[in-house]
Amino acid sequence: MRNALAAPPVGAQRVLASTSMKMSLALAVAMTAGVAFQSAPQSVPREWVDPDTGHRVVRLSDEAGSQSLYFHQNAYTPDGKSLFITTPTGVAAIDLKTRAIEKVVDGRVSLIMTGRKTGRAYYVKEGTVYAAEPGTQVSRAIAKVPAHGSVVAVNADESLLAGTITEGSVPDEPPPPAADASTSLGVNSRGQLGRDNYPGKGSMMERRLAARLPMQLFVVNTATGEMHTILRSTDWLNHVQFSPTDPSQLLFCHEGPWHKVDRTWTIRADGTGLKQIHFRTINMEIEGHEFFSSDGRTIWYDLQTPRSEVFWLAGYEIATGKRTWYHLERSEWSVHFNQSPDGTLFAGDGGGPSSVAAPGNGQWIYLFRPELVPDRTDGQLPHSAALIQPGVLRAEKLVNLARHDYSLEPNVTFTPDGQWIVFRSNIFGPTHVFAVEVKASKK
Repeated sequence: MRNALAAPPVGAQRVLASTSMKMSLALAVAMTAGVAFQSAPQSVPREWVDPDTGHRVVRLSDEAGSQSLYFHQNAYTPDGKSLFITTPTGVAAIDLKTRAIEKVVDGRVSLIMTGRKTGRAYYVKEGTVYAAEPGTQVSRAIAKVPAHGSVVAVNADESLLAGTITEGSVPDEPPPPAADASTSLGVNSRGQLGRDNYPGKGSMMERRLAARLPMQLFVVNTATGEMHTILRSTDWLNHVQFSPTDPSQLLFCHEGPWHKVDRTWTIRADGTGLKQIHFRTINMEIEGHEFFSSDGRTIWYDLQTPRSEVFWLAGYEIATGKRTWYHLERSEWSVHFNQSPDGTLFAGDGGGPSSVAAPGNGQWIYLFRPELVPDRTDGQLPHSAALIQPGVLRAEKLVNLARHDYSLEPNVTFTPDGQWIVFRSNIFGPTHVFAVEVKASKK
């Protein structure tokens, strides 16, 4: 596949080149001098080369307040040509070749993801799940969201939706922070929209876990709207996601303070096969922010043994149970990780001054090249096949996020051709969607 974010047509290149050169110079001077950018839209460059890394960065969105999706939600059409994002006025599709932006859904909605089979935009508006046909702006109502519930995932063949229902409420839980055009749309303990991170989130999570509210994990048939509950629990169920390739495989977590929960689990869409993926072996060990590899064969997750001290990106192969752990330095730990479509690279979005890796964590978009530790045992160790395969992640810095406010998590994803990494950032003030080129620019 050709470079998805190739330069715009020749007619626009001269204007962009001149503008880009001026903005790149302004960016370099400002970062060197420590000058803070103003939040005016004209202060956000369309394109520049990061002076600290040598990698080209482009702004993909036009409207301030636009955001890319959460790191494990698919945002790309099956042909690899378009990226769906949310904007203050709806849902937009960005052509990754020309960077042209087309409105897909009008009005303030909650985008779930892009369908992996059809490229439809699945979203929630006023308590109903809709699917918008690409290129037509025609939407079809699929199902009502259950009372006290949320729908958060679409399976690989788009035959099922998945979500959770929370029965009851946490005593004295404050309402979620108001979501506006400049903040990230996360969810609180009831699935309501709010910011990714905000003051008091830690205490909220403690109260929510202690409440042990009854919950349901359910699926909905997209053709009929019929709903089936597949799991009932008093554990806090969250981060529900379908395998990108197996329509019946679900991944979810037991939410809460990570040192107090057995977090990562799988279940089949018919309710069978409930399985815990990682078992703690030391006190204060934590793991989470789980996601599937693009081929659906491996579950990857952030692992710390113990919390805030030793950092790994851990992988579990679903078919065999084989485990691979890649070690990384504290300064290179990221709130979220992701893997390239071909499985050869990883990316991370760094962490802020109050992150689990602070102090010392870096505010960067990272590229990671995995290296396995050579096995010199010649198979002589007993039960060697059951041992964890260790490795190391070699980091390269792509974008300096020193001025990024991590109350908005960048949430990195690779473009389908693997040549760019998309993220959201408020580095210049307003939130926008950006992409950084994996290959360094020529100096």
